Amino acid sequence: MTAISIIGAGKLGTSLGRILSKKGYKILWISDKDPAAARESRRMIGRGKATTDVARAAEHASVIFLCVPDEEIARVAKRLAGARFEWKEKIVFHTSGIFSSKALMALKAKGASIGSFHPAQSFSRKDTPPRHFKKITIGLDGDARALDLARKIIKKIGASPVIVKPENKRLYHAACSLASNLFIPLLDMACELLEQAGIKKNKALKILLPLVEGTLQNVKHFDRAAALTGPIARGDSATVYAHLGALKKFPRARRAYRILGVKALDLARKKNLPPKKIKNLSRMLEGK
Repeated sequence: MTAISIIGAGKLGTSLGRILSKKGYKILWISDKDPAAARESRRMIGRGKATTDVARAAEHASVIFLCVPDEEIARVAKRLAGARFEWKEKIVFHTSGIFSSKALMALKAKGASIGSFHPAQSFSRKDTPPRHFKKITIGLDGDARALDLARKIIKKIGASPVIVKPENKRLYHAACSLASNLFIPLLDMACELLEQAGIKKNKALKILLPLVEGTLQNVKHFDRAAALTGPIARGDSATVYAHLGALKKFPRARRAYRILGVKALDLARKKNLPPKKIKNLSRMLEGK
């Protein structure tokens, strides 16, 4: 049985520990600089022991996941590299989306195999259900031994792997953030506009959620161009003009509408929108 220790008892570290334990991996230690956080995660995972000592957590594990904030990865790796035990048989992953496995070079120099293991999924709480990993994609890079194990783990938890070249990690992570993190402020902006339209705050989200969920279902079943609906998709310049007029008092939302509208128009072109309609909308959205 593969013995795993998790360093970083946050939302991802705890959620990862839960799914790995459920799939038969032996969780040895859960380490965190906050002892209460480590104990809480240990209770949620139901296996292993809690500690604040990262070296202790790593010593007897064959696999170590560093689920620490991005800015702490290199520091924790250097600290571990100073531990007085053998690293040759160990595999170490970090879970950052923006950094490549090179952030673990201090451990590579000690003989460990290294890799990055980034779940393209949002984790909003420590007790995220294990099913949250099903059918997601894990972004990987690293040496051959680390990648071989990562693929086995990914298959076991029901996810899919994708190799991301080290030089492309920043772009990869920006794409994930654009689709996930920055979707939230866009939705919040839409809620604020509904409030300005006289709709109560507690009602705004209830109005928009079914619309968002329906759009996501369309994206799942059709390509992105086919899933696009609304005035830009049908070339309705009068409605777009009315929207832009209504948004004059809300410049930030107006800018967002224009920027995203231009991208929507790119998709609309794929739906064979007549050139005249494309030209009219392009002028309007780009403010020409």
